[in-house]
Amino acid sequence: MPWKMDINPLGSLVLSALVAAVPILYLFWALAYKRMKGHWAAISAVLIAMLISIVAYGMPVNLSALSVFNGFIFGLWPVCWIVVTAVYIYNLSVETKQFEIIKNSLATITDDRRVQAVIIAFSFGAFLEGAAGFGTPVAISAAMLAGLGFNPIYACGICLIANTAPVAFGAIGIPIVVGAAVSGVDMMALSKMVGRQLPFFSIIVPFYMAVVMAGWKKAMEIWPILLVSGGSFALTQFLVSNYIGPYLPDILSAIVSIIATVIFVKIWHPKESWTFEHEAAATGRAKLQYSAGQVFRAWAPFILLSIFVAAWGIKPVKAALDQIATFKFPITGLDKEVIDHLGKPKAAVYSFNLLSAAGTAILFAGILSIPVMGASISTALKVAGRTLNQLKWPIVTIGTILGFAYLYNFSGMAITLGYAFATTGIVFPFFAAFLGWLGVFMTGSDTSSNALFGKLQEVTARQIGVDPVLTVATNSSGGVFGKMISPQSIAVATAATGYVGHEGDIFRFTLKHSIILTIMMGVIAMLQAYVFTWMIPQWEQAVQAAVAAAKPAGPTGIPAEGINYLIITFAVSLLIVILSRVVGKGAVK
Repeated sequence: MPWKMDINPLGSLVLSALVAAVPILYLFWALAYKRMKGHWAAISAVLIAMLISIVAYGMPVNLSALSVFNGFIFGLWPVCWIVVTAVYIYNLSVETKQFEIIKNSLATITDDRRVQAVIIAFSFGAFLEGAAGFGTPVAISAAMLAGLGFNPIYACGICLIANTAPVAFGAIGIPIVVGAAVSGVDMMALSKMVGRQLPFFSIIVPFYMAVVMAGWKKAMEIWPILLVSGGSFALTQFLVSNYIGPYLPDILSAIVSIIATVIFVKIWHPKESWTFEHEAAATGRAKLQYSAGQVFRAWAPFILLSIFVAAWGIKPVKAALDQIATFKFPITGLDKEVIDHLGKPKAAVYSFNLLSAAGTAILFAGILSIPVMGASISTALKVAGRTLNQLKWPIVTIGTILGFAYLYNFSGMAITLGYAFATTGIVFPFFAAFLGWLGVFMTGSDTSSNALFGKLQEVTARQIGVDPVLTVATNSSGGVFGKMISPQSIAVATAATGYVGHEGDIFRFTLKHSIILTIMMGVIAMLQAYVFTWMIPQWEQAVQAAVAAAKPAGPTGIPAEGINYLIITFAVSLLIVILSRVVGKGAVK
């Protein structure tokens, strides 16, 4: 017989919320104070959450365990699949010494660590976030910074801070699409509203990163570069989100930011380059030690990665790949066995999207990168084995944290916390940011946070007389700052940099920055709710629904357009492989 969720099991919302918060508070304590290793912190937090779900919430033991299992297998695929394939490409680049060429080519642009971080962690990371999301930008960017010589804690921390402003439009706008679908708010209105919140932070984040790395005085030495990088990104993000839609803000903004920043650095550079204390003083821009062909060959794997990830983000491509190889398995004993607080049975169906997963796109890039880098099959296999061994504990951590998130969702504990936030009345727009922040901390995903709390944000906004477009958007915009403290994201970062076991140090590094930025987001939401109300886009749900209903249904079967895109993607990629081999001859020094 199905189990009915009770979101107020103790008869007092305050008490129920306090009990529901215990596993989360424990996780904070374990990581920040005890500096417990990520996998042990995650496992113990899940056990505490299961105990509370069973004892306090009355959830049957089998449903509690199956909820964790459901989340764990989602953590393995597609999330861990992204991390494994991304780190593999980086490791292969190091093994074949192609990464030495990348380091030298970056040093010819700038040997300043502050500028390198902005270009790689912020601009290039935003491109990867827009194309794939789900850990890809942190995995690749953190690995690249560590390879350049960054202290692991800074390689991790800086990438986590950088991976904020683009997150709401990540993975081709999926968080916005899900937020609109769950809340009932018009998608374009939601895109516009988020595009009127996050550009402020797109300007701030490069400055913030530089201050965290080098202090205020040293950060201000490169303020023109920071302004060009963040300003070009912010302007493009605003224009695309408000006049095109939620699918391309990150990708287009990142491309504009990379081009603008690199060109500007060629024109203007600080008199003195900054390096970390443990490094020797910078001696100026390095001289390029390799031919243009060799540089192209070294960067080709990451060019291939970008092409494949971007292609996989195109809707027809994803639809075609899903049609070819997606297998759905209902979780027996859990599927529709939980009745939520609205009286609806919760589905528990695991979707194994073999081809359309972002990690598969990265795998194809990795396979094509083997001849590009000149690696033998035995070398490629050896690196693959080493990568899996390197990531064994992060895989456990990520899977367990997703199990933790799913348990909160299926037990009703997440809804309890959401309703507790909703009791804050007229100041709810401020706390709406923290509700999104909490959702991303628990799930590691802005998409999941919007799915979890999107409807609650919409209903609460109507109760207090605020436009729901604002609060639903704030859930997504505030949620992005929970990304840097999410155990899932931290596990990805430490795995990519070989810093496994120091998750607590990274958590302590990012926690205060996460809270500061979320407070700023809450203040902006309050001002938009009651002072600058003209910033909230107007929309008519009935008109939008009528327009959507009038659209003809799309064709069934495998989309031919998606197959065409795939053919083009592989053709261009093979051309890059051949070109890199032809023009990139010569031994790596």
